[in-house]
Amino acid sequence: MSLVLGLPANPMLLVISCELSGKTTEIAKALLRRQLGAQSRDCVDFCQSKSLTSVELPPLRTLALRISILSALFLTTLQAIQSVQAQDAVQPTVTAIPTQQTAPGASYQATETPTDSSIVQLNGREVAETPRRFHYTLQLAVRGVYDDNINLSQTNKTSDFYTSIEPTISLGLGGTGEDQTNFLAFVYAPNVYIFANHSNADAFQHVIHLAGQRQFAKLTLNAGEDIQILDSTNLTSLTDTTGRQANIDVGQKTRVNIFNTNVGGSYDLSSKTFLSGNAQYQVYDYPSSSLISSETVSGSLFFNYNYGAKIVVGVGGTGGYDKAEASTPDQYFEQGNLRLSYQATGKISFSATGGIEVREFSNNARGDYISPVYDLNATYQPFDGTTVSLTGSRTTRNSAVISGGDFTSTKIDLGLRQRLLQRFSLALNGGYENDDYFSAGNGVDVSRTDNYYYFQSSIDANVTRFWTIGGYYLHRQDNSSLDNFKFSDNQVGGRTSLSF
Repeated sequence: MSLVLGLPANPMLLVISCELSGKTTEIAKALLRRQLGAQSRDCVDFCQSKSLTSVELPPLRTLALRISILSALFLTTLQAIQSVQAQDAVQPTVTAIPTQQTAPGASYQATETPTDSSIVQLNGREVAETPRRFHYTLQLAVRGVYDDNINLSQTNKTSDFYTSIEPTISLGLGGTGEDQTNFLAFVYAPNVYIFANHSNADAFQHVIHLAGQRQFAKLTLNAGEDIQILDSTNLTSLTDTTGRQANIDVGQKTRVNIFNTNVGGSYDLSSKTFLSGNAQYQVYDYPSSSLISSETVSGSLFFNYNYGAKIVVGVGGTGGYDKAEASTPDQYFEQGNLRLSYQATGKISFSATGGIEVREFSNNARGDYISPVYDLNATYQPFDGTTVSLTGSRTTRNSAVISGGDFTSTKIDLGLRQRLLQRFSLALNGGYENDDYFSAGNGVDVSRTDNYYYFQSSIDANVTRFWTIGGYYLHRQDNSSLDNFKFSDNQVGGRTSLSF
């Protein structure tokens, strides 16, 4: 119900826009008839049909009418609050944001959206729920962690206890109910590190995610922006706040700003075939003058074929331009790619893109560099409460510490999550990364290889629907061919989280 009251100075008019139901309508009818007599019939009829009218009022009755209208508004507001509380009584679940068509190396994010439910009970009254287009989630997580090597040093290790404060706000529009394809999502997750004995290691970081998608008859457009303003040894992201992914290339605490922009779309050519394309701009910005910043622009185009309802195959190509500071030459690259997407059942999903990359270097700095590339994502849910996930990638990047050097990064990550006794969640994560460095110019001696792996186990318990507590252990280690980049690190932490 909405009421708009307008009282011009001369003549005095009352403009009432009504959207009434049930007892509220009868209250409004009685109030208007008492104040206006026969003149109120037209107004009440207009209110019942949700229209708008104007009625001239005697000045002496204005105050009484205002009080009457406010009383009706108050009663109707109570009904609206009860309806909102009934909708909020449904627990939120995590639903994956529809992923955009990306070149190898792109990431996938998720946002929290409300689940659909038919009827809920409130004060003995049945309330039918409809999905709300706007939804939000507020979360506050606090971690207390003991770290035996806060600087990732090979020798003279420094241990300390730190507290991490991690609020998160998620805002979404669409993407629920029957409309799963049109959405706008925003996530902001700052975090503060406070060390007990080494205040010079304190840090304030920011992680931002923005994504949107719009579907038309045959055309679907999407865009996304991911920003990471970091000041630590980790490559903190929305899916990794504990430090499983370390900045291996630099191998120490440093400031880095990472920007990743994606714009993509797809167009249906027929019921079986469609085109998909993507443009990407990625920046690694190191404020320190001793480190090398870089930026990459790339674009891809694929022809895709729906082979039945479960399999999509595609063939296409990717091209781009890579620019770095210092003596690293500018580079151009082209990829020939194949793509496969498989959705067997609700329990199994798989997508992969793979191919060969040919990289050329400006001013004939060296000969062409040929390397395989791939991007892999798979999920398996064999039972209710059990999830197995697998991700992997192989890309070529500029080194931030070796002028005139690039490296190929090959990653594989495996995760297992199991719900126990409805309240507990056990998670096991492990991963391996191989970084193989090579020269980007003739006469540059680059001989470095890193083999990094991590293992993390954690357990969390739902104390209430809004409050969780838990703990974890993380071991990570880099076996580098250069002693300055070797490290071994162990962390033991406890955490608690409140969600609204």
